[in-house]
Amino acid sequence: MELFKRQQFNSILERFNEPRSVIQVLSGPRQVGKTTIVEQVLKEIDFPHWFFRADNVNETDTDWIRRTWLSVRTQMTMTNAKEAVLVIDEVQKIQNWSEAVKREWDTDTSTGLNLKVFLLGSSRLMLRKGLTESLAGRFEMIRLGHWTFAEMHEAFGWNLEQWIYFGGYPGTARFVSDEKRWRRYVKDSLVAPAIEKDVIMTTNIYKPAIMQQLFELGCAYSAELLSLNKMLGQLLDAGNVTTLSGYLNVLDQCNMLAGLQKYANDEARKYQSIPKYQVYNNALLTAYKGKGFANDRIDPKIWGRWVESAVGAYLLGGAIEGGYKVYYWRERNDEVDFIIQKQDECIAIEVKSGRRGMNSGLKVFEEKFHPKNAFVVGTDGIPFDIFFQANIEDLF
Repeated sequence: MELFKRQQFNSILERFNEPRSVIQVLSGPRQVGKTTIVEQVLKEIDFPHWFFRADNVNETDTDWIRRTWLSVRTQMTMTNAKEAVLVIDEVQKIQNWSEAVKREWDTDTSTGLNLKVFLLGSSRLMLRKGLTESLAGRFEMIRLGHWTFAEMHEAFGWNLEQWIYFGGYPGTARFVSDEKRWRRYVKDSLVAPAIEKDVIMTTNIYKPAIMQQLFELGCAYSAELLSLNKMLGQLLDAGNVTTLSGYLNVLDQCNMLAGLQKYANDEARKYQSIPKYQVYNNALLTAYKGKGFANDRIDPKIWGRWVESAVGAYLLGGAIEGGYKVYYWRERNDEVDFIIQKQDECIAIEVKSGRRGMNSGLKVFEEKFHPKNAFVVGTDGIPFDIFFQANIEDLF
């Protein structure tokens, strides 16, 4: 992994070398390589740089950002540096961080100090909690998502079936030969910090235990429909549907678990639909539902579920950058696994992996909604290895 460079490496390097203009923000879920890729880029630049981590800083120490910034300014003066880079990792952990960053950035702007700033943070919560409030017009976002099949194949030699089952967390690659150990690593080192630090510490979660239960149950139901009312019956002290819906939205903002809505012509019908649960990374489905790669792979019905979830995860992973939204569609016995919509155009995608014969849903959907395109991924359609390396945005 140390030698492998993700596709965003060159664009991030270009941002480092550009003249100072706006704050650069690298955002993405935990353990996808944000720190690693920035450290790789820093080795390529030829001007001074400083890297600070807010992970172990007391969250109430609101003066930490000012002191950090001041130390960099002082060192620039001492070394007569004409330009430099300041990187702060996990900056959203500090209370009122955005106000502090705004104050220091504006000070540098007014004095003409050529100090470029990169902020790293977990999930889109960072964007929602501070950037749009205090730093509007002062930042540019770079998003780093979960690792794709192409990346895991190039970096670790994984085949398609391994990526479908074990997902796209690079840190888990060394554990796949011991699935019990792999599962513990995913839950303890990936999920727990994400829930406890990135979700609960940055959002008003009044029932953390319910959030955890919702997440685990939603992961286990990835690629399946389950109403929030039915989910209430499986959770202890769950409160109400509004609470669950709010928590599910937070998990979506953290690039962990989404509740896809049913595609419809009007927004009200979309929001009233039963959610189809969808993980952002199939490792989460496997960690909470898998019974073992060897067993799950040979069961056509079970494997079909994993394949469909992998397609959904891949579509979600490119949704923000691609400017599209992901839905499902079902009416009576007719269904289409995924509908992607961009402005007034939509594309229907049916996943077929031998788990079932083709239903009439794709044809019915075409007659009813006239999508720009409608196709099958998998058996008798676009091969999975080609689909998982395609740029979904290009379909429009």
